[in-house]
Amino acid sequence: MSNFVYLSHERIVELEKELKELKTTGRAEMAKRIAEARSYGDLKENAEYDAAKEAQGHLELKIAKLEEMLSKAKVIDKSRLPKDEVHILSTVEVKNLNNNKTFKYTLVSAEEADLQKGKIAISSPVGKALMGTKKGQIIDAKVPAGIIKFEILNIE
Repeated sequence: MSNFVYLSHERIVELEKELKELKTTGRAEMAKRIAEARSYGDLKENAEYDAAKEAQGHLELKIAKLEEMLSKAKVIDKSRLPKDEVHILSTVEVKNLNNNKTFKYTLVSAEEADLQKGKIAISSPVGKALMGTKKGQIIDAKVPAGIIKFEILNIE
């Protein structure tokens, strides 16, 4: 298994912005929250202080995870990928032959996947089935509910 996290340039910029925000504004707000909770007196029985310290732990964990992901990030150069074959960052239009509905998916790394935005992970059952396919091909995707037949209508 690769130690790299393949991300689009846009996603790396988003993550860097989020990390900067958490390290500056997020930490400042957390310090203020802890100081305010401390002012309530005895720390042994201070629920606000305990909650603020726990929230601080969650913030630091999120910062650490983002830093780790960014340290492993590799930008994908779309220009080097084949245009006639489905690969990471391809946008593919497919027809579900089980229900005759058409869908448009962009294949991304698991870290970028967001089904509401039409982004599916290359490691998902449908993503795996689509990888390497060409326009006109019919494939089977083994999903938890069974097998879905897809026809590849278009690749962008």
